[in-house]
Amino acid sequence: MKLAQEALKHKGLLQKIPAVYRMIKAWRSGKYNMKITDILFPALALVYVISPIDIIPDFVPFVGALDDLAILAFAIPMLLKEVDKYLIWEFQQKDKNPQGQIVDAEILE
Repeated sequence: MKLAQEALKHKGLLQKIPAVYRMIKAWRSGKYNMKITDILFPALALVYVISPIDIIPDFVPFVGALDDLAILAFAIPMLLKEVDKYLIWEFQQKDKNPQGQIVDAEILE
């Protein structure tokens, strides 16, 4: 039961899904650096939870979901930690180039 509470207490994950998408996009384009394991482990955890193959089958009452919850309890904090780092990095990038500043412009008539 404690594992279920641990996995479900990360309500901020749903609000940070757009940031996860932006983080992956920035990482793939080479703008944001992070270790491959910081995104690989949470991705593999998601695949494991979604897949029908489990260490403990889900049809076993109560115990069947424990392996999924244990994996989520491990992966979600890892992902949230990396997303928080990304959000700080993203804010610093906006600070370096505020939207009101014109970097390059051409006058059209």
